[in-house]
Amino acid sequence: MSNPATKYQHKRLPHWLKTRLPGTRKFFQLKALLKKSGLNTVCESASCPNIGTCWDAGTLTFMILGDTCTRACRFCDVPTGHLNRPDPAEPDKVALSLSQLNLKFAVITSVDRDDLPDGGAGQWVKTIVAIRGRCPGIKIEALIPDFQGNTKLIRQVCEARPDVLAHNLETVESLQRHARPQCRYEWSLKTLKIAAETKGVIVKSGLMLGLGEKREEVVQAMRDLVEAGCQILSIGQYLRPSLAHIEVVEFIHPDRFAEYKEIGESLGLNHVEAGPLVRSSYLADQQARAAGLD
Repeated sequence: MSNPATKYQHKRLPHWLKTRLPGTRKFFQLKALLKKSGLNTVCESASCPNIGTCWDAGTLTFMILGDTCTRACRFCDVPTGHLNRPDPAEPDKVALSLSQLNLKFAVITSVDRDDLPDGGAGQWVKTIVAIRGRCPGIKIEALIPDFQGNTKLIRQVCEARPDVLAHNLETVESLQRHARPQCRYEWSLKTLKIAAETKGVIVKSGLMLGLGEKREEVVQAMRDLVEAGCQILSIGQYLRPSLAHIEVVEFIHPDRFAEYKEIGESLGLNHVEAGPLVRSSYLADQQARAAGLD
């Protein structure tokens, strides 16, 4: 019997997964600003398919704590390798760049830094505080790691009071070790539960489909997220960054994404953003407003 992953590996992408190449004036303005600042974006580091759409709209996701991760998740295009010490000037650099972009909503994420005693939590807090200082009117979404389930570190970042606290579950429970062997399903749910205990913070997560998950497993993952206090869920198609990454088992039809949106919201999620090209940060400001952010 042939492996279904191999079958899809050589097939052309369905028409609903094709995007235009970025090339607008706004896109190149942002690219030039980022190059000058020396800052990283997950848009570039993770080869996001929405980079043209989001950057054209003036939306981008800064990635702090460097561009190299301590973990080697088998779906992710962010490199693993040599790790530099956190840049003490990085929080203010991010805040200054955001002030120059004149944005109303900013998404900040980071690599996992399990090599640091605090997992990078201190840098997270400094970055949020710096942004509040330079851009008092901006709304902040913090897409954080799980800090290996360390309650103190998770709470430390939550108490810096981002407007949205996001952490991605990524996949169903049965596929966690296959896709993200250095992570734990329970660490992710714990991160979200602690965030949900923080007054005034909207809690968000994300799933990617196409790794071989079953429908009932996706529904169970949504139930687990609701129980953890999650309010927003983004669901998108996994796309293989290179032959070194895990294979795509299935390209999910847009109709099934629409079905999952309906199911998720019926289970109690305030808002589900679902579609083949949806990523956690895609239209993040609109997702937050749909969930009740003022």
